[in-house]
Amino acid sequence: MNVASLDLNLLVSLDALLQQRSVTRAAAQMGLSQPALSASLARLRRHFGDDLLIRAGNEYRLTPLAVQLKELARIALSGVERVFTAQSEFDPASSRREFVVYVSDYVVSILGGALAGILAEEAPHTRLRLTPHSPTIVERADQVLLTADVLLMPHGFIADLPHRDLYRDEWVCVVDAGHPVVAGGLTVDHLRTLPWVVTYHGQTASTPAARQMRMLGIEPRVQIVTENFLSVASLIVGSDRIALLQRRLVDALPLHLPIAALPCPFDVNPLVEAMWWHPAFDDDPEHLYLRDVLARAAAIDATDTAPRQ
Repeated sequence: MNVASLDLNLLVSLDALLQQRSVTRAAAQMGLSQPALSASLARLRRHFGDDLLIRAGNEYRLTPLAVQLKELARIALSGVERVFTAQSEFDPASSRREFVVYVSDYVVSILGGALAGILAEEAPHTRLRLTPHSPTIVERADQVLLTADVLLMPHGFIADLPHRDLYRDEWVCVVDAGHPVVAGGLTVDHLRTLPWVVTYHGQTASTPAARQMRMLGIEPRVQIVTENFLSVASLIVGSDRIALLQRRLVDALPLHLPIAALPCPFDVNPLVEAMWWHPAFDDDPEHLYLRDVLARAAAIDATDTAPRQ
């Protein structure tokens, strides 16, 4: 195929149509008339030899090929945008770039304020998009990071991508403040028998501390699964449940929450939070700036309170 003969405007139309699943909404997004976008859809259907969008009642659904093309089109369009907005130098003060960071609510609570503060001062016209990651995103990090800037994730989930360590944290066991183990002491047997609240739980998804616990033969009795670290405390209060949480997050929680943080009754490796990116952006000036800002934000002490007992 001769790429030079292709109309790149069709890539924009394809992306809008597959994301919106509607000619009307896609046309509104692009600022085009419906007949104009319908004509583009007809050209795309001829090119791929596929309907792409099939009417089902009052809506459209994607064909199997369109499902495959949805992510590919977004990656390709993002690449085109990066090519034509690339600059030999980056001026933060005048930039209007949007930085996209995949992140957990835990890291937002630790770094979010410092990161936003630095950008507001140095790059006031930029926009920071903090997007929650998920096990699926982490498993496909090498593809996802072609359309985002960085993924903030501790070691133990990602390999073979460039990274830079940001900070260290430790794991603690969290229970209701009135739980008997607070006075009597937490043991390994308690970890086996107490009901658990866990985060990112699944066949290939769990925190490094939880995986380490399983390697020691401690299989938690999971009662609740959540993908929001900040929700764990409320699921602990008033119950006999237990959870593993990051010390810095626990120290940042409101003091009125009746929870207690206890040392883990087994040797657990510290959490090492890092930023990960695609090697295609190793030397990108804008990307280098964002990584520097993240490193500086991580160097700021985000917790001024004394450790919770």
